[in-house]
Amino acid sequence: MPIKKVLIVDDSPTERHVLGELLARNGYEVSAATNGEEAIAKSKSEMPDLILMDVVMPVMNGYQATRKIKRDEKTKYIPVIMCTSKGQETDKIWGVSQGANDYLVKPINPKVLLEKIAALG
Repeated sequence: MPIKKVLIVDDSPTERHVLGELLARNGYEVSAATNGEEAIAKSKSEMPDLILMDVVMPVMNGYQATRKIKRDEKTKYIPVIMCTSKGQETDKIWGVSQGANDYLVKPINPKVLLEKIAALG
């Protein structure tokens, strides 16, 4: 199934704007959430085709949110790409073990992100 709707989850307005502009310019419909709890709610109400998930956020971090999204019958098939500044190998392993389909370290390379999205679609 081609990816059309992308939910960007990041507490940084700058990151949401940069990723949102990149995706919109490339034909994706974009929505945003500022923390993990909001991401869970929007994943259920909007049913995006992909979630770009930050890790370090207030209220609920991206690992916790990804785990909850992937354990919910309604949202478990939504792919998640972690986009975070946490770049240690153990961070990547933990992200994938929580259900992330892929893991990118900030600053995000636009070409790499678009290739990964295309590969999921």
